[in-house]
Amino acid sequence: MKKALKIVGIFVLVVLVILIAAPLVFETQIENFVKKTINKNVNAQVEFTDIDLSLFRGFPQATVVLNNVSVINKEPFAGDTLALSEEVLLEMSIKELFKGSEEPKSINEFRLNNAYVNIKVDSLGNANYDIAVEDTTAATATTDTASTGLSFDLEHYEINNSRLKYLDESAKIFLDIEDLNHQGTGDFSLDQSELDTETNALVTFELDSVNYLNRNKIALDAVIQMDLQEMKYSFLENQALINQLPLTFDGFVDINDNNNEVSLTFKTPSSDFKNFLQVIPETYARNIEDVQTSGDFIIDGKVNGAIDEEHIPMMDIKVSSNSASFKYPDLPKAVQDINLDLQVINETGFMDDTYITFDNVTFRIDEDRFAANGSVRNLMENMLINMTVNGSINLANIEQAYPLDMDLDLNGILTADLTTSFDMNSIENEQYQNVNSRGTANIRNFSYKSPEIPKVIQISNAQMNFNQGTVRVPELKLTTGQTDITASGNIENLMGFLFTNQVLKGNFQVNSDTFAVNDFKVAETQETASAEGEAASEEDTPATTGEEAIKIPSFLDTELSFRANRVLYDNLELRNASGTLILRDETATLQNVTTNIFGGSIALNGNVSTKNSTPTFQMDLNLNKLNIAQSFNGMDLLQGLAPIANALEGELQTSLNLRGNLDNNFAPDLSTLAGNALAQILTAEVDPAKMPLLSKLDQQLNFFDLNNINLDNVKTNLTFNEGMVEIEPFNFNVEGVNVQVGGSHGFDMDMNYDVVLDVPARYLGNEVGGALTQLSGENIQNTTVALPINLTGSFGRPQINLNMQQAITNLTQKVAQNQKGKLQQKGIDAVKGILTGKKSQNQETTPQDSTATDSTATPNNSNNTPAPEKQVQEAARNILGGILKNTQKKKDTTN
Repeated sequence: MKKALKIVGIFVLVVLVILIAAPLVFETQIENFVKKTINKNVNAQVEFTDIDLSLFRGFPQATVVLNNVSVINKEPFAGDTLALSEEVLLEMSIKELFKGSEEPKSINEFRLNNAYVNIKVDSLGNANYDIAVEDTTAATATTDTASTGLSFDLEHYEINNSRLKYLDESAKIFLDIEDLNHQGTGDFSLDQSELDTETNALVTFELDSVNYLNRNKIALDAVIQMDLQEMKYSFLENQALINQLPLTFDGFVDINDNNNEVSLTFKTPSSDFKNFLQVIPETYARNIEDVQTSGDFIIDGKVNGAIDEEHIPMMDIKVSSNSASFKYPDLPKAVQDINLDLQVINETGFMDDTYITFDNVTFRIDEDRFAANGSVRNLMENMLINMTVNGSINLANIEQAYPLDMDLDLNGILTADLTTSFDMNSIENEQYQNVNSRGTANIRNFSYKSPEIPKVIQISNAQMNFNQGTVRVPELKLTTGQTDITASGNIENLMGFLFTNQVLKGNFQVNSDTFAVNDFKVAETQETASAEGEAASEEDTPATTGEEAIKIPSFLDTELSFRANRVLYDNLELRNASGTLILRDETATLQNVTTNIFGGSIALNGNVSTKNSTPTFQMDLNLNKLNIAQSFNGMDLLQGLAPIANALEGELQTSLNLRGNLDNNFAPDLSTLAGNALAQILTAEVDPAKMPLLSKLDQQLNFFDLNNINLDNVKTNLTFNEGMVEIEPFNFNVEGVNVQVGGSHGFDMDMNYDVVLDVPARYLGNEVGGALTQLSGENIQNTTVALPINLTGSFGRPQINLNMQQAITNLTQKVAQNQKGKLQQKGIDAVKGILTGKKSQNQETTPQDSTATDSTATPNNSNNTPAPEKQVQEAARNILGGILKNTQKKKDTTN
């Protein structure tokens, strides 16, 4: 007995040693085998971080785990990711490890965990999943090549927590399967067996940009009879759930070399109308378990036929309901008299022959009834739509009967009686002459309220007359806040706007007594995170930022001829505004707009764009006879361009070319302003007390009064860019003194200006005037002094620099030049006297020269000769001192 136990113990020990040591022995062999198999059969870049072999994880099976597997495409999808998987798990019999490297290894179980598969078919029909290496070996070598690699004799497989995306650009099909969990158990080694499957996922499906499923829950439990020799799969026991709508089905799918054949029938196992609510996405139909329903809802369909490049299965799918109703327990109203007769039909197997009919589609809420019928044909190509709509709906009743997840407040009566027929190609190509529409639609007492807009929008009446491809709106009356609008016009492409991605086109004549721009501001929102540093969760909702902005709708392409008695824009009030407004591509273009404001008028042309995050504008304006004081107080732009206008009373006119950014109030951001202006002051009176710069300058200059500035008809050119305003030099007059001004300032009110005063000597007094007469030889009344002044600092705290030295230099040069001219004239006169024997009128007669004339005498040997340069400068200082009251005047002792 002890010997037997000893033998068993040794055997167990040997087995354990083998189980522990086997991975070390076979792991490298398995890794080389996997890489060799991939390289031989796959035309793509396949990588994995590591490979593990375990004999314990699935004992008595051997388990091979590939971690972080990626499949990257080569041309024509070079660089695209075909598949990623966190873990790929293969289970096989231990004996498979002992096979030679050229022998196939049979896989019994396969698991794919946390995978992402991205399948694409481009417009030319190239598929990124077509990565199998083409077999170019001879027919005689087929058996040998087939004998190598992996053999999938599966008994169980799983796909866990994965995602599959499929995009076919040529067929315009998009399929997105999220949260995919699928497993199957069977025996793929047998020619015939049963496969038991379970599937759960969220499915999104679009065909030709039309969404049919949007993250709808799909569940499928199916038992499939597999005939692997004939490649035929028959559905035995099957039940599917779309959201919570149950469907049972049976039939088969036959896959062969020539074509694939499908034969399926399906139906709802019960006819309760609640089945209809259960197919609606849960976002829009919550708590349907408590909904009270009556009537039936039936889906009954069959799909039968071949699938190949030219054919699809023939189908007949019926969806019907009769005299049904539903009522949510927490809502006051019920939806009643629901009838539905919808059918999807294809009788030929050609895709173009698929069509949908819907007859007797009706419902009622209270006394409001609505009905529709029609058809949609040629679904896959140029859709042909015929539809008739008739009825009346109280919009307020919709939210009282159905739980819309929308924070809106809708009211109003919508009435429609119209028929339309058109093809989508005509709509997309804007060939509206091919649209046949007739009838009317009307909305009365409509009101719309949303947190995104500050005011309730109310439409007392809006009539639409459908005729061919256009919609005539004879009258629309709208009010919101202080704004009232009466409009009439045409909508060119209502069908294109409703059924495609076209912008809404039209032209309208708009009249308004009061139009307040602030009534159309939209509250901006931003995403809020659940915690600091964390991303926002699905439960997080956008919150308003507290700021408001005006956005030009992207879906509008309209031309408005407008006239408004009063327009309120920020703090401005414009009167008698008229012109043309074109809304296109999130841009408002203004043409020939005129309005009255500030006692004058404004004419403008330009545009405003909200296409980018920061609004921009470009504008040409002509301002005529505007009251300067009112304009300065009402327009930040004028305050920035001409701060000195604060001290003026009068009228101005100017033409401006402006461009730059706008803030949320649609006011120009002065730091971004660029352009130029030609400004003219028509009439103006100056009040220096209103401007610190003028007050301080008035205190330092005593020879004139700045209250007497004459600015009538003063003109100048301005250019501005990057927050700076450049003023071209201009001249004006103050009590006979010519003043020239030029320089620049910023919108921050810092300035750098040069002012030159041509000061007449007659303002300087007799004493200084006598000294200057002795120096110059002429009356001081004819002499002026150029006094430069530099203005810096800011308009509120100016720095005034009177450049006296330059003024002295200017005066010295003028006097010296004058004296030089006098001496030259005396010499000329003396020569003329000698030649003619006559005394020059400029020659003086003295007792000394009455007896004889010394022709060699010079101007310097007399006490009456011109003063030296130093005397000239001293005289100039005396003059300027008299002007500025800063220099003590000295008595002239030269005579």
